[in-house]
Amino acid sequence: MNRIERARQVLETEARAILALVPTIGEPFERVVELMLACQGHVVVSGLGKAGLVGAKVSATLASTGTPSHFLHPAEAFHGDLGRMRSGDVALLISNSGETGEVVRLVDPLRRLGVHIVAMTGAAGSALARGADLVLDVGKAAEACPLGLAPSTSTTVLLALGDALALSLVDARQFSREDYARFHPGGLLGRQLLRVDEIMRRGDGITVMPESATVREVLIAINSTRGRPGAAMLVSADGRLSGFLTDGDLARRLQEGTSFLAESASSIMTKAPLSIRADELVSQAWHLLQSRHVDQLPVVGSDGKPLGLVDVQDVLSSRTL
Repeated sequence: MNRIERARQVLETEARAILALVPTIGEPFERVVELMLACQGHVVVSGLGKAGLVGAKVSATLASTGTPSHFLHPAEAFHGDLGRMRSGDVALLISNSGETGEVVRLVDPLRRLGVHIVAMTGAAGSALARGADLVLDVGKAAEACPLGLAPSTSTTVLLALGDALALSLVDARQFSREDYARFHPGGLLGRQLLRVDEIMRRGDGITVMPESATVREVLIAINSTRGRPGAAMLVSADGRLSGFLTDGDLARRLQEGTSFLAESASSIMTKAPLSIRADELVSQAWHLLQSRHVDQLPVVGSDGKPLGLVDVQDVLSSRTL
């Protein structure tokens, strides 16, 4: 068998194993979700070897999607790390064979601590399954390894079931995009979920002038504003945004002379300008800036009054494109 054929065979074998798991999801899975949903402490995940690596990923997914979780190494547990556990916690113990000694040995100490035990295993009659309160059975599947030895299919289905569990809890908790952003502030995903009000310029960093002011007065105000935003938001008598005037607008008019500087800003401003709300996503601001070929966006409240300004540089500095 050549390399391409082998690779395809591995993918097909693992895909079939995941699909075979689909019809087995039922009442036991629902009970585990309810147990974790009701947990007031942590879901602590443990496993050894490849199952431990799967467990670490499952724990990380749980934690990042609203279910407090950490990983417990089964060997370290017997040297003080059982102190990480509290009565009422849920332990998710992962072992494909269900007979991994270090994992099975955790059952009694955890039970004495008042911890609820869930086994994720491919052997429903194993020692681990017998000692657990609830069992998630992934069944027996042939490993994709040509020797039939290296964990491959078994770890794939364990990981897939862990994802199914974590993401079912997302629905059950009504975990939102905003919640996700709070847990991922430093990564690309989190930055894409930032709100406009988290990056916009405000206060003495924006220029807001009445539309009745002269162009000269607006220009002086822009140059006097902290950070020189390069634009002014013009408002009507009731304080609502009515126009927008940028350095670019002024530069183009200067080619025709300077007499316009004495005119009312309302005579040359962009009327009914494009704007965005403070509670919208930065990704939406970026879309508007790109699609409309502009460098700045006024930010307004529900009453139409200016709250801030988003500059293209503010967006660029907040995200990786």
